[in-house]
Amino acid sequence: MRIAIIGLGELGRCFAAPLHAAGFEVSVCEVRPAAAAEELAASIGAPIHPGPGAWLADAQWVLSCVTGTTALPVLEAVLPHLANGASVADFTTASPAVKREAAARAAAAGIRYVDTAVMGAISLNLVRTPLLVSGEGAGDFKAFMEQAGGRVQVIEGAKAGDAISLKILRSIFTKGMEALCVELLMSAEKQGVRSELYAQLADIDQTPLRSFMDMLVRTHVVHARRRAHEVRDAQGELTAQGLSSVVLPGVEQRFVATASALEHTPLPCDDPSVEQALDWLLTTATATATAGS
Repeated sequence: MRIAIIGLGELGRCFAAPLHAAGFEVSVCEVRPAAAAEELAASIGAPIHPGPGAWLADAQWVLSCVTGTTALPVLEAVLPHLANGASVADFTTASPAVKREAAARAAAAGIRYVDTAVMGAISLNLVRTPLLVSGEGAGDFKAFMEQAGGRVQVIEGAKAGDAISLKILRSIFTKGMEALCVELLMSAEKQGVRSELYAQLADIDQTPLRSFMDMLVRTHVVHARRRAHEVRDAQGELTAQGLSSVVLPGVEQRFVATASALEHTPLPCDDPSVEQALDWLLTTATATATAGS
């Protein structure tokens, strides 16, 4: 199988050598190759092409390892040179909307498109870095990448754009938790109760994450008004400790927005399911956005 890699930064170099070692014929492309790129290309006996061209005609797969801002322009430059039925795996950090547009353009040219989201640190895990993929041809991508030692999870039945969406959503969760934990543990440490705090959170630790998240959303729409006051009180406590929060003002704003919406749009019932709560939240958010425009 012939595989072309567009972009020989850290990401492209990470996969080139293992794919070559697995027996694939690897071609590479880089507009301004750094010394590391030239060394890599020499090690696998592949000339560095300065851009897409006729050399792509016999490539079964193209791995786009460029930046997110250049994802569409690079795809447009690649498509005219590919044979019908070839495939592109887009490793870029382009937005879900851009990746969906890219998939549509590829399909119009008779090319399969796989949205590929890198779910870990390339510098630490190299070819073993987990990849989350969606789109037409995702299963075939998984098959050949695993021959080179890759770790690929296919989102069954998902379309292009879904993989990068899930990467972004995961980042929202982890980065939000990170910021909150920084403030939480700073306060606990300053008061000398950090060990005791872990014990008080043990019940949460024993609850499946999905159940905990769903519970928070279900009860949020019922108790937002009261909880907004609790968040305000917590901010006051942190301020008194000399640790003014940068996270909780946004948290308070979320609760206040929900409480305000409750004044105009009642809940469907007193004990909504997570689906009913999310439907209500999305409906009121849309109505607020429409009114604001």
